[in-house]
Amino acid sequence: MASPRQKNIRKHNPTVALVLSILFAGLGQLYNRRFVKGLLFLVIEAAFIITMYDFLNIGLWGIVTLGTIPRVDHSIILLIQGIIAVLVLAFAIALYIFNVVDARKDAIKLAKGEKLPSLVQEMKNTYDKGFPYMLILPGFIMLVFVVILPLLFMISLAFTNYNLYNSPPRNLLDWVGFANFGKLLEAGIWKDTFFSVFTWTVVWTVVATTLQIALGLFLALLVNDKRIKFKRTIRTVLILPWAVPAFVSILIFSALFNGEFGAINREILGPLGMAVPWMLDPFWSKIALILIQTWLGFPFVFALFTGVLQSIPTDMYEAADVDGATRMQKFRNITFPFVLFSTAPLLIMQYAGNFNNFNIIYLFNEGGPAVRGQNAGGTDILISWVYKLTFDTNNYNMAAAITIIMGLIVSIFAFFQFRRTASFKEEGQI
Repeated sequence: MASPRQKNIRKHNPTVALVLSILFAGLGQLYNRRFVKGLLFLVIEAAFIITMYDFLNIGLWGIVTLGTIPRVDHSIILLIQGIIAVLVLAFAIALYIFNVVDARKDAIKLAKGEKLPSLVQEMKNTYDKGFPYMLILPGFIMLVFVVILPLLFMISLAFTNYNLYNSPPRNLLDWVGFANFGKLLEAGIWKDTFFSVFTWTVVWTVVATTLQIALGLFLALLVNDKRIKFKRTIRTVLILPWAVPAFVSILIFSALFNGEFGAINREILGPLGMAVPWMLDPFWSKIALILIQTWLGFPFVFALFTGVLQSIPTDMYEAADVDGATRMQKFRNITFPFVLFSTAPLLIMQYAGNFNNFNIIYLFNEGGPAVRGQNAGGTDILISWVYKLTFDTNNYNMAAAITIIMGLIVSIFAFFQFRRTASFKEEGQI
């Protein structure tokens, strides 16, 4: 015959615990006779509501309306407060869901007649299983407010009409949906500039990066050849450009390519009766930029490939020699796959880095020269155009829209390329 306690246990209903925990955090735990835990949830929810209600109320109202009275409501402050409110609310909802799941889980155990662990034992189990998460949690919270918050703010600006002529507190911002993106694809000067800059950005990324990789690989193969002597000295000389800070090299090259007093026109091309408008013609400016980037980027690739080449087992080449393989066959079937397997992720990062290589574009000639009918310079890439839109013309909304497009392009490219690399597919096999 069942005891009264066993009868009460069998009557314990998980649905009641679920509903109570949804109504107010902690009630489900009290129903499960987990009094300390229940009171803890009750205090946390009550404290959250009392302390955060006004902040969340204004924040959520602000992010929806962006203010209603000009010069009184500041749309930017309301937008930031709204984003913070959403993030805080997300943390609170996560804790609330944990409370509901915990109450239902304990109620199911009680209904089955299982004994629940004591609070101390449960805390010990949580500590044992969740110790890595406890270490990660502070960093994750900091990441949310230091990285994700500015990112969400930037994304939000792309959907507003925030620019020089419509800026708070004098004016209120409005949500405009995808109008800024549509302007990039349809409006005259914006459309022409966007497609011109985007095309050059792609060409710049592919050509400049490919050239520096090809040059680095060629030199690494050359220096790694057994017939080459003084390898250490040659390697040291080839890596020297890497030792000089990039911005110093760019400024020096900017002076060398100057059409009026630059050494390239005066000392090298001058005696041949030639003078190239490196700074004044977009085509020649782009050629100069690609050459400079190749110079700046090849030492890293050279050092990278040199290390990989030295790690290739020599018995693979000896076996190929026995089979009568030619130099090209050994390169195509041994060297190149081995090098690509080891360095593919870093090479992909080289392409992604050059896609957003702001320094060289801006330090060389600030994205110039100017081009008629465009609001970007002849050598501006997307990132330098975004800089000008933000700090020169205060077109914050358009700059944010272009930034989102850039982020999507780089993310999609990097994601699919990383997944296709053999080093990711066969991780841990070498």
